[in-house]
Amino acid sequence: NASIIMPVNAERIAGDIAAIAAFTLTPGHGAGRPTFSLPWRQARDHVIAEAGRAGCHHRIDAAGNVHIRPASVGWSTPCWLAGSHLDSVPGGGDYDGVLGVVAALEVLRTAAEDGRHSLPFETVIFAEEEGTTFGLGMLGSQGWIGTLDAKALTALKNSEGENYWQAGKPHQADPAQLTADRMRPKDWLGFLEVHIEQGAGMWKRKESVALVTGINGRWQYLVTLSGVANHAGSTGMEDRHDALAGAAEVIAGLESFAPTLGPRVVATVGKLSVEPNVFNVIPASVTFTIDLRADADSTLVAADSGIRKLVKQAAAKRGLSAEMKQTESLPAVALSAKLADRFRAAAARLSLPKLPETTSGALHDAAILAPIIPTIMLFVSSKDGISHNPGEFSRTEDMATATRLLYEAVTQA
Repeated sequence: NASIIMPVNAERIAGDIAAIAAFTLTPGHGAGRPTFSLPWRQARDHVIAEAGRAGCHHRIDAAGNVHIRPASVGWSTPCWLAGSHLDSVPGGGDYDGVLGVVAALEVLRTAAEDGRHSLPFETVIFAEEEGTTFGLGMLGSQGWIGTLDAKALTALKNSEGENYWQAGKPHQADPAQLTADRMRPKDWLGFLEVHIEQGAGMWKRKESVALVTGINGRWQYLVTLSGVANHAGSTGMEDRHDALAGAAEVIAGLESFAPTLGPRVVATVGKLSVEPNVFNVIPASVTFTIDLRADADSTLVAADSGIRKLVKQAAAKRGLSAEMKQTESLPAVALSAKLADRFRAAAARLSLPKLPETTSGALHDAAILAPIIPTIMLFVSSKDGISHNPGEFSRTEDMATATRLLYEAVTQA
């Protein structure tokens, strides 16, 4: 909607996205910014320098997260918090995480140009959101709020065998200060994360910006089906106890079962290991993962019993034994209704159409902060739903609209 007054600078937003995209281990093959790598550091320093030009100061907390606010706003002043992450998956896209940081940076620059030099607003860059460097996601935010202590982060190692603190030391991460540096909820007015949708829903519905009212829960399982290894040539089809055929039935079953529980329910088998994994032997055992996500805990419970039934049926049909253990249960997270109202009011003041609502299928730092301080997310449409891929794309005008909404929400009384 070109008629809305745009104090935010759309070209500047696009320019930052492009500048950060150039910091990668894999030029021409997408974003390659593992946490604590050189390109990650360059991206971080780019944002700090841009904010510095707008009269901001910064500090780095003990978990390695960067905090940036107007120079006239002291570190003990309660503030709005907005931002995301700059680390990427290997061969990732240019917008994932980056948009949230750039939108928050643009709010600081716009505030400076507007003469709002004491806007209580902070941009945060969280370290290691993706989890691809140390095997666990949202480490920076979890270290900051205290759900992970220094010892837990010592146990996590990157591919070079360095733990979180060894790799993070050159970037000011410091286990000795972690407890003292812990986030205090009373210091924050709320957390606001702008992010790309990473799904095709908004693009298909021709929505540019949406309000995220919740983050889907995630339950994960490890399933082992055990049968009998036998000769692939001389064992008749009716005499087999084929573990892989059983697993295939479970996978196909999940595909038709998940949609019966609602449009926000998804189930994925992403990893299998087959024994003995030989072309001329009937598979004796298969171990596979199930990743289940839904927007309500009651739906996860219903899905759980359905999945257990599927596994049992597939095993019984072929005379297999089945073992199923739950390896993770992250509850669905409701985001702040009060902050949702704040964004609805901001949209109305800007004469924007009513903000559509959705939930997030992916996990974000917002899910970590939501139980501690009021938290809300804005999604920006992803072209064809493509993400974690160099083809990831969001329109500049949509990114600018989300940033304009963010600015309006934090500058209103």
